[in-house]
Amino acid sequence: MMTAMRKKVALLGATGSIGKSTLDVLRRGKDMFKPVLFSSHTDSVGLAALGAEFPEAALALSGVEQDVSCVGYVGKEGLLQAISDCGADIVVNGIAGAAGLAPSIAALESGMDLALANKETIVMAGHLVRALAKAKKARILPVDSEHSAIFKLLEAHGRENLAAILLTASGGPFRTYTPEQLSRVRAQDALKHPTWNMGAKITIDSASMANKGLEVIEAVRLFDIPVSAIADVIQVLVHPQSIVHSMISLKDGSIYAQLSQPDMRLPIQNALYYPENAPSGFETLDFKQLTLSFEKPDGEKFPMLPLAYQALSAGDLYPVVYNAANEVAVAAFLAEQIHFPDIARVVALTLEQNWDGKPELGAIRETDRRARSVAKSFIKTFNTLSFLPIM
Repeated sequence: MMTAMRKKVALLGATGSIGKSTLDVLRRGKDMFKPVLFSSHTDSVGLAALGAEFPEAALALSGVEQDVSCVGYVGKEGLLQAISDCGADIVVNGIAGAAGLAPSIAALESGMDLALANKETIVMAGHLVRALAKAKKARILPVDSEHSAIFKLLEAHGRENLAAILLTASGGPFRTYTPEQLSRVRAQDALKHPTWNMGAKITIDSASMANKGLEVIEAVRLFDIPVSAIADVIQVLVHPQSIVHSMISLKDGSIYAQLSQPDMRLPIQNALYYPENAPSGFETLDFKQLTLSFEKPDGEKFPMLPLAYQALSAGDLYPVVYNAANEVAVAAFLAEQIHFPDIARVVALTLEQNWDGKPELGAIRETDRRARSVAKSFIKTFNTLSFLPIM
């Protein structure tokens, strides 16, 4: 009896948080999936271990330029070549930050479906990559838990019936902090997320609500929300339990939600098996044990959220600036060069510059480069830090 051909999967960022969750899904579905490529930025040891476990898969190490034992592709260009060569049916992009844009484009140019955990791809170049996907007859399948939820809800209830999207946010570890307490937090405090286990950059973004700002931008560009309507159509609710991953409100006034445990494996599985809906074996909800709460986000304490709306309204390239300045500011905070509230200060100051232009790929890349330079110049003007304990 013939068995169905296994879906060929490339996993970018295989040794990171998204990568590890994806690997669990692949191992559970070993009869359904055939890994053909794994990439990491600098973790050669972790990549070699994957090569030993999956000897048929190619290996790419994007953060080095010299040859590395057991690794077939090195450097940024090597990664792009690996994507082109691997023949995957679907590429899971779990790379963090703006570095994920070029690999997303490479996957789509090769006609591969893109399971997208790298939200920066859409934030920076949403119109371009969606047009490319359409031209290549490839699908972009969101892996963020919030956008995965919206994607499935819209499929079930119809995009034409949508009135509003309700994005949920955990609120991060500092939801109840005063402004004075926020000024005293350090990187080790911000890295302790109450419900999710994620990489350092996205964990800091969750604490500042920059992650939710990026997701607002992503939702606008993924689901064709007119910029003039974003204040009404994209609403954010703080939901500390992280059980409701997002909701949609329909024109008839009804609201539908997607609920599950805070486990990234589920949206990853949904993307890998799409359009099928497969059993997972993951932990399910026990409603007898649940208490769900929702509250309005505090834009004064967490200005990264309103700044995202401002960036969307300012022009096509401003979200590129928002993302670039935030990446620079987060790196500075992790290095204890700036205080936690300074992340938003850096982004706001950078956005105040003139970033008008057409959202073409060359302009996007130049804007990203220039915004990083501007953000770094602002950081140099900040006072030398002293950190006091949180009271």
